[in-house]
Amino acid sequence: MDQIDKAAETDQPALVETLAQAFQTDPALSWILPDPAHRARALRSLFRTLVPADMRAGVALRANGDEAAALWRAPGQAHGGTLEFLRTVVPLIATFGTALPRGLKVQGGIDTHRPAGRFWYLHYVGVRTGHQGKGHGGRIIRAQTAVADAEALPCWLETATPENVPLYERLGFATQVEWDVPGGGPHFWGMMRPPAA
Repeated sequence: MDQIDKAAETDQPALVETLAQAFQTDPALSWILPDPAHRARALRSLFRTLVPADMRAGVALRANGDEAAALWRAPGQAHGGTLEFLRTVVPLIATFGTALPRGLKVQGGIDTHRPAGRFWYLHYVGVRTGHQGKGHGGRIIRAQTAVADAEALPCWLETATPENVPLYERLGFATQVEWDVPGGGPHFWGMMRPPAA
């Protein structure tokens, strides 16, 4: 069984690789970046920007063999502030290039449907290719939902992957809202997990 640890700054390259592999077939990122080869390169660039930003705003968890990684933003940190925007805007424009309008449509839908209030926000969670379907994702999510339970706080996530909805339901999340990204984009589920009694 994998041990789940809080990631350190030196773990960032491994987190980037785990998440880039995991999101290669993600419906939203596949719609934003339709060419698989371009997507593979862009995802590494994307997560090189997002991993440090999310670590500053919360916590990154990793399985000890790097089979899985999760980026959680702390309560009150789901929406990045001005400083984070300034740190990330130029790298993200470079990452998405001409796909930026589709990326902004996806992000706009996420921002519009995310609830107000205090909650732990599961921004990204993924399992490396070859390790999926073995329970790694559930274990790394439960490591932080236990923290949220101890703090009597809910957890929130979005997913565009239909197969993930039942997994999240087994972990205590329930769908609160669904939406479609305009212009033929993917369908999303927004899911909340109340703190366990």
